[in-house]
Amino acid sequence: MSVRLGRAFATVGLWTLLSRVLGFARDILIAATLGSGPAAQAFFVAFALPNMFRRFFAEGAFNMAFVPMFSRKTEAGEDAEGFARDALSMLAAALFLLTLAAHALMPWLVLAMAAGFAGDGRLELATDYGRIVFPYILFISLAALFSGALNTIGRFAAAAAAPVLLNIVLVGVLAAAELAAPGADGGVPEEVRGIWLSWGAAAAGVAQLGLVWVAAERAGIRVRPRVPRPTPEIRRLAVIAAPAALAGGVVQINLLVGRQVASFFDGAIAWLSYADRLYQLPLGVVGVAIGVVLLPDLSRKAGAGDDEGGRAALSRAGEMALALTVPAAVALIVAAPPIVSVLYERGGFTPDDTAATAAALVIYALGLPAFVMQKVLQPLYFARGDTKSPFRHALVAMVVNAMVAVGLMPAAGYLGAAVGTTAAAWAMVWLLARGARKFGPAARFDERFRRRSWRIAVAASAMGAALWGMWVAAGPAFAPEAGAVRFAALGILVAVGSAVYFAAGHVLGAVRLDEVARALRRG
Repeated sequence: MSVRLGRAFATVGLWTLLSRVLGFARDILIAATLGSGPAAQAFFVAFALPNMFRRFFAEGAFNMAFVPMFSRKTEAGEDAEGFARDALSMLAAALFLLTLAAHALMPWLVLAMAAGFAGDGRLELATDYGRIVFPYILFISLAALFSGALNTIGRFAAAAAAPVLLNIVLVGVLAAAELAAPGADGGVPEEVRGIWLSWGAAAAGVAQLGLVWVAAERAGIRVRPRVPRPTPEIRRLAVIAAPAALAGGVVQINLLVGRQVASFFDGAIAWLSYADRLYQLPLGVVGVAIGVVLLPDLSRKAGAGDDEGGRAALSRAGEMALALTVPAAVALIVAAPPIVSVLYERGGFTPDDTAATAAALVIYALGLPAFVMQKVLQPLYFARGDTKSPFRHALVAMVVNAMVAVGLMPAAGYLGAAVGTTAAAWAMVWLLARGARKFGPAARFDERFRRRSWRIAVAASAMGAALWGMWVAAGPAFAPEAGAVRFAALGILVAVGSAVYFAAGHVLGAVRLDEVARALRRG
């Protein structure tokens, strides 16, 4: 791993880790206060709406097209700020119109996400929450533009720190609800908590936009909105971004199918959401960090014709992805029940909720390496301006997801949704890897990557065996009756598992700790 790439990865990864940890605190509070009841299900669906569109307009499409174009203009000394101003203005106008339309069409949007809500109180709740929270897409998508510009010039910290604000605000809202004066029912009603959460998410979007806007100003990127102009460059941006909307948001589209299936089973949307949060920790820390850092790096190397440098960057990113996500996947598979129980089982979250969430987590974890490898492989296409190929691959993955999820629904119930998501992730990775051959040697992993991959799998297997043995031996320590002891038990489980993996990886030559330490110290 290069020093510069390693340092950038660490910056993004550490901030993302903090965001995910706070996200756990948020979801622990939601699980304790709302459990898997109607308000929880309604909020998860409502908040998923702006997040799904965000993947299309921001990370999934817009940034995948904007970053390479902005990077090339920056490198060539052209008017990158003018291009960013036009992009910001057009994006803001489009999102403002989308927000107005969504407000009017919210009941139908909710049913498009969760048809199982039809005819019960969850539909009205999700509609109310959705109208409050949907403007989040406007603020967070504009924040993504500033983040992309900052990442292009190597300023990763502010963009990586912005998501932390969302979880700080939501944790504060939930804590305030807990401290509020008790009402007639003994506390703030669940439906009201959902309203508070929705307003909190919208406010957090404003805070995130403010943070990256100020950071961009301080970095010398002065972008002000102006009257939208469909310049030739903006039209080219739109042409590139249109197919990338599906390719970059394939995970969200697959989750949409999953939510539809889950909405027909009471509590399932909440179970899948809680399981999603757990596997999103390594996916966010590793996958998002690699994707954010790798795209600008590959764009520069592709523009300079540096095939060898591009291959090295790709291989080291892939190596880091596997080194961190394969053991994470094994740990989530082997220790899903104690992890879910310790983190969520209290208050309104019952043992039945634990069992249902753990089952979904195991299935999601089987696809975790695939989810992360997508983040490694997709920049190969986007750095070269090819968004049509990932679009076609995403269509195939969507079909796989829908067929598996719906097909398994009668036999596997809500778990069919998780199986479909995982199957689609692996299908997408296979298609991306096969299609990247056309880019030549720069898009192929090197011999060191292949040599270390199997060693990573062996080291992760040794860790899995150790985790299983510890869980069997100390099972009662993870039960709710153990009180605070179970947090210590989970901490020991994580610490021992990590030690076993890195020790085995070092001995096998899968993970060289001295290389990681050098990369993170220097820069």
